[in-house]
Amino acid sequence: MDPYVAPGARMKEFTLRAIVLGMLLSLLFGIGNAYLGLKVGTTVSASIPAAVLSMAILRAFFKRVTILENNMVQTIASVGEGVAAGVIFTAPALFLLGEPPSIFRMFMLSALGGVLGVLFMIPMRRYIIVEEHAKFPFPEGTACAEILKSGEKGFAQAKDALIGIATGALYKVLSGVFHLWDEVASWTFTRPERTTFGVDCTPALLGVGCIIGPRIASYLFVGGVLGWCVIIPLIYAFGTGTTAIYPATHPVSQMTPDEIWSNYVRYIGAGAVGIGGLLSLIRIAPVIRKTLHVGFKELVSAGQTRKNLPRTDRDISLRWLILGSVAIVLFLWLFPGLPMNFLTICLLVLLGFFFVAVSAIIVGIVGSTSSPTSGMTITTLLITCLIFLAIGWTERSYLIAALTMSIVANVAISLSSTTAQDLKTGYLLGATPRLQQIGEIIGMILPAVAIGGTLYLLNTAYTFGSSKMPAPQGTLMALVAQGVIHGDIPLGLVMIGVVIGLLFELLKLPILPFAIGLYLPLPLSSGIMVGGVFSAIIGRGTKESKDRSILASSGLVAGDACMGVLIALFAVLGWVNTDAHGLLPSFVSLLAYLLVGWGLVVLCKRK
Repeated sequence: MDPYVAPGARMKEFTLRAIVLGMLLSLLFGIGNAYLGLKVGTTVSASIPAAVLSMAILRAFFKRVTILENNMVQTIASVGEGVAAGVIFTAPALFLLGEPPSIFRMFMLSALGGVLGVLFMIPMRRYIIVEEHAKFPFPEGTACAEILKSGEKGFAQAKDALIGIATGALYKVLSGVFHLWDEVASWTFTRPERTTFGVDCTPALLGVGCIIGPRIASYLFVGGVLGWCVIIPLIYAFGTGTTAIYPATHPVSQMTPDEIWSNYVRYIGAGAVGIGGLLSLIRIAPVIRKTLHVGFKELVSAGQTRKNLPRTDRDISLRWLILGSVAIVLFLWLFPGLPMNFLTICLLVLLGFFFVAVSAIIVGIVGSTSSPTSGMTITTLLITCLIFLAIGWTERSYLIAALTMSIVANVAISLSSTTAQDLKTGYLLGATPRLQQIGEIIGMILPAVAIGGTLYLLNTAYTFGSSKMPAPQGTLMALVAQGVIHGDIPLGLVMIGVVIGLLFELLKLPILPFAIGLYLPLPLSSGIMVGGVFSAIIGRGTKESKDRSILASSGLVAGDACMGVLIALFAVLGWVNTDAHGLLPSFVSLLAYLLVGWGLVVLCKRK
């Protein structure tokens, strides 16, 4: 395949303006995805909106901007989403256990995990991205390359992303600061017993639904409906006794639907997520085996320098992979105060390298948004806890060590997904892999610095594990670690989830979206479903309409999420009361939400 820019061409790529803009956008999308992931349990790729904003901003202030500079901006900017996903899927578990890591420790763990993820991708790039170019499409990476190419011909769609940002931020101010309406429109029905149905009317969820599309959104919604409109009413119907049923501490008849979900349904969802992740790994096992073989072969031959490599095939030297990995291991082992022993760190390196390869392959097939990154991290944590249990390490200190290790592992896995997508974009455009890899490492500085403070703000304002900030993956990881080490995980509920997941597999339906919907509060799934419906309406139009919907939807996510973090800061300072009820009834919340969705349709279909 011939790249857009020839290997022998000389073109500006790694410039100061590209680095600065990329770092600022990395911070923006990192904070936005931290809020989104803690609320809904998923993040969205920042590559496409970052590429569009890069073209708009650089061309507004500079005359000559190259396509490779814009690619470098989106490469650096996309790191923020990876760092955010890595930390917010794991660190809340330590908050829930009463052992929150300090802001400095979160910076250190996220930065080291990010560097490890970029380094581990070095020996895999040539096989996954170059040699198997036709086999792994990398949806976001390919789409981003096409958008950057179209920008060379005159790209004017950055305004769609900016309109989305402004709309999302304004909507959040009206509902979160002035409290004109509640974010969640909910209704309770007497038949079936205590059935509740709600829609979380936040622009970020609308944007997520539009990005993932109606098919995946519908699976999420079906999972939520099964949990909240079938399983919870059944538990109420049969839990009529006066004795508390483990793991709850009081009778079912005295529990709210939220408490039923917290004590029972989310364990069922955890079982479905677990079997979904395992089956995904089994399906791609042959590809994983070949990738790891090529990767180790590259490492063994690290001393053999390749002469006359073209610019587009030059990676960071594999010597840096070896030296950097050893340095990170020694730092994590010897740094005072870190609760990780040498065995934990060895497990981190071995499991991390394996799941980095797995993650890169999965995003190459299904894309970043649908990749079960948190499922791979939960598997890493589960293996570690089982090893600790077999050795007899059941004290609380080992539980904290396993969860701390999972932060580093998850950031590495998340960064490998982001790096793989960016390297695919670079391969199609003719970028220099070594410069992209250096840019990825630089791009994680600001989000790594900001992520700790963001988590403390959101926990103080909303509380992790609550209906306002469920932190689903972090809550699940705390449950898994405690259950395995202390031997008190409700296996019966987990096995019900496993059986439900296997039934979906027999029906040849995707398990993971359904399982996540079962695990999340129903209003979140239904809010995403509304976005999926509007995505289907837009999808009936032209390809341009679909592309514009991704940009505008990404803007909605960024505007809503960043304003949500700002409101959390105001709440901590005592300027905003996040518990205040809306002035207008629930149907107004839903009406305002639908109006934003219809506005998105009109915007994207307009010429």
